[in-house]
Amino acid sequence: MTLVADANLYYPPLSAQALSLLAIQTLELSAVLWLLRCIVQPQYKIYSFFQAKNQPKERNWFLASVLGLGFLILLVFSTSLLADQLIGPKDVNNSILKEILSSGPISETACNLVYCFLTPLLEEIVYRGFLLTSLASEMKWHRAVVISSAVFSAAHFSGENFLQLFVIGSVLGCSYCWTGNLSASFVIHSLYNALILVITYLS
Repeated sequence: MTLVADANLYYPPLSAQALSLLAIQTLELSAVLWLLRCIVQPQYKIYSFFQAKNQPKERNWFLASVLGLGFLILLVFSTSLLADQLIGPKDVNNSILKEILSSGPISETACNLVYCFLTPLLEEIVYRGFLLTSLASEMKWHRAVVISSAVFSAAHFSGENFLQLFVIGSVLGCSYCWTGNLSASFVIHSLYNALILVITYLS
């Protein structure tokens, strides 16, 4: 148990916080899938997001994943340098996340499941599988990528990271449009989040 004496507040153990985050993210994913299945688009099934839609076989998800991840890391690094020049450097270390990752195997496993599987799956289904697909049916695909990426970035409620999140959303959106399914964007998103976890843990 962790107590803050001056405020007499009780904070649950870090492992409990990590497991709570895992449970909440699982519920969010289940709710989104239920809404898509029963209310928004009854024909949607989770596996349909990972099936190619009228795309040539040479546009395979593995190639798109490798190229997309490399391009994403390069762009994020470049935009981070630009942001440092314009608004000054910022601390990239998330101390709370680092504490959770360092608090034991249960917390570490829960964080890995949340950040490397559940969150990428949820966000790819919502922002690329549903939003980008819906927008692309009404406008040219590159405009749809820009709008969906802006929504993706704004939904994180982080002004200082808006540009970086927009770049991430754009790369993920382009990979989805190129392959016609979510396999590549999910893999890129998952590996990028895993890289962030490793950097946070080692920093």
